[in-house]
Parts: sequence; C-alpha cells; structure tokens
Amino acid sequence: MRLVVDANIFVAELIRQRGRVLIARRDFELFVAEAAWDEAQYELRKRILAMVNQGKFSLETGETLLETAFALAEAKARLIPEAIYAPWKTQALLRIRRDPDDWPTVALALAVDAAIWTLDADFLGCGIATWTTETLLLIDRDEN
Repeated sequence: MRLVVDANIFVAELIRQRGRVLIARRDFELFVAEAAWDEAQYELRKRILAMVNQGKFSLETGETLLETAFALAEAKARLIPEAIYAPWKTQALLRIRRDPDDWPTVALALAVDAAIWTLDADFLGCGIATWTTETLLLIDRDEN
C-alpha cells in the first residue's frame, strides 16, 4: 500500500510501539514530503522532551526513542524533495483550502499516486483517499 504520511501522524506513530510496528510493515510503501519531515523532526524532539520533563521516562530513554524513531523513519519512508511535488502545488492548494500549509502532503500524494495516512480532518474531501492508524490496524488484523 502506497501512503504519504502526514507529519502529525508520523510523529505520533513513531513514538508509539504499535505505530513503529505499523511503519515497519513490508507491504507499506511510505512517502513523506520534505516540509512534513522537517516539521516531524522538530515535533518529535519537542514531544519526547516534554515526555521526559513530565517524568514519563528518563532522558536516556527519550534519547534512545528519538534515535529509534529517526532511524525507522529514514529506513522506511522515502523523503521526497519539494522539487518533485512542486508541480502539483496549485492543484493541492485548491484541494486543501482549510489548511494551506498541508499542501506539500496533498501534492506529494498526487505526484506519487498514493493515499494519505492522517488523523487531520482537513484532508477529508480533498479527493484523495485517507487512512487512519485505526483503519490500517484493522486491515492488518483482518489479513492475518
């Protein structure tokens, strides 16, 4: 299954064990827009540090989680430079009017003919199939 990963879902699932298992699936071909990856890297660091500060785990565990998340993301998701999906920018902006900052994810989905993995309702109605983590987990369970 070809999926363009939204930055927010990428961050959330890279932190969760179940998400890392899902991301590692061999039958998933994952893509991430350059802008979304930049946002995801920033948010991963920020969220993991917040979890350390809240006492959810130690700094060492947080650093290990961050390293694991980055390694998995780099191994499993193809980082696509803006030059590849920029030709679809105008069409993407027309499709994602509620949050124009999400245009790179929509444009990339158009460019590589893939669905979008997200929980962001702004993507609904953009004319591209969207998948949630819960739905992907159900499909996985149904196939096994």
